[in-house]
Amino acid sequence: MTTGWWQHDGNRSACVQPGAHRSARCGTGGRRGPHTARAYTGPNVIIVRFGGGVRRSETIVGKKSYAPYMLNVLARRGTLIPNMTIAQLDGVDTSHAEGTLNILTGRYRGYSKVGSQGLAPLLEPGAPTLFEYVRKAFDIPVHQALLVNGEDRPQEEYLTYGGHAHYGVSYRSEVIGLFRYKLHKFRRILEENTASEAELTEAAKQLKELKAQDYRGTAGDSSPVMERFWDTWRAQYGDTGLKNPRGDRLLTELAVKAIRELKPRLMMINYQDPDYVHWGNASHYTRAIGIIDQGLQRLVDTVDLDPAYRGRTVFVVVPDCGRDANGLMSVPFQHHFNTRSSHEIFGLFFGPGIAQGKVLDKPVDQTSVATTIGAIMGFKASGAEGRALSEILT
Repeated sequence: MTTGWWQHDGNRSACVQPGAHRSARCGTGGRRGPHTARAYTGPNVIIVRFGGGVRRSETIVGKKSYAPYMLNVLARRGTLIPNMTIAQLDGVDTSHAEGTLNILTGRYRGYSKVGSQGLAPLLEPGAPTLFEYVRKAFDIPVHQALLVNGEDRPQEEYLTYGGHAHYGVSYRSEVIGLFRYKLHKFRRILEENTASEAELTEAAKQLKELKAQDYRGTAGDSSPVMERFWDTWRAQYGDTGLKNPRGDRLLTELAVKAIRELKPRLMMINYQDPDYVHWGNASHYTRAIGIIDQGLQRLVDTVDLDPAYRGRTVFVVVPDCGRDANGLMSVPFQHHFNTRSSHEIFGLFFGPGIAQGKVLDKPVDQTSVATTIGAIMGFKASGAEGRALSEILT
């Protein structure tokens, strides 16, 4: 069938305190490890989790793609992988946090479930993440290894480090998102002590509730760099939450601001809005795919205009999971039943060192993403299960 410009046939953490969750208190809060790492001179890498679970049929396959910029423009700049899959193994779930960990660690089932918040599982990776690998290998400060996360999934903010004895919390990434901004905002309100007594009481209450969601203890006081980042965001958008963008548009704005001000060397953006289709309205899903596509264009335009990034940045676009294709279900587009289509995703790599205008039309496993990023950046993701995709590298 016609598809744009191509054709296709269709361990628990080692850092444990008795009676407490694993936390930054067991490590150095993001400071460098005891060894001296070398300077990083390789390409910047931006991972776009085309998240919330998307099917190939609305993105890269079919007569109409809701992501035309990605399919018809960006795919020409790199290598499209239309037959990427999540392995169908016992205990491998097609969901968002699990898919994110597949991307970050290159492993399936490489995590422990330590509880839940509502219906959302609380997970801890047992294997090192990409952030840990790159920060241990190279002298990259914590604010230049970034996870950009959505406000509706705070539990995914704590997936940035695992429990490997030689990695861990000292090599985690920084996280930016509205959840972190709210922590900053309420701390600032209490520090300034200029609000009314009722407002101060409410700020203290909100701050306590937000901290209670921090199940790994890594949302403590920010570095001066991040304090400045959030202070300028607050100066622009204020305290009401009525001025700043929301949903995946917010993630795009935060990522653009980070590129301009923090200059990350490795950044992952956890887009998520297609998952609102669980409410039963298919247009929520298709519209959200378009919003991610627009965000991709904004990110690429920002990179192409920035001398620190232009010609020096590799983009990796990959979904967290797919979606079911059962038209008889009362609520369409689910992903929790492990049907074949929920395991069917895609990948797109483009940037320096990536083959251009290529379709790698062969089966590829999602766990190959981490290994390939390691090959691009110059470190070995030794715990990953997937192979490096040498055929897309020039």
